[in-house]
Amino acid sequence: MKNDWIIDVLTDLKKFSAKNELSYLAEHLDDTIMVASTEILSPVRARRRWVGANEPTGRHAGNAFTGDNA
Repeated sequence: MKNDWIIDVLTDLKKFSAKNELSYLAEHLDDTIMVASTEILSPVRARRRWVGANEPTGRHAGNAFTGDNA
């Protein structure tokens, strides 16, 4: 799998969170790891249905800003 590296990153974040008493974040990262694993293992067609066949994934943020002006 070419995208399984993200599971390692999320697992490292979960370990860091738990070690630094960020239990709420660690719990949510458990859920995130499960979702990421499911999506990575799903066929591409199924993933497109979850997002929407005609809807780009980045549209959900609308006109959100990042950085110092957020």
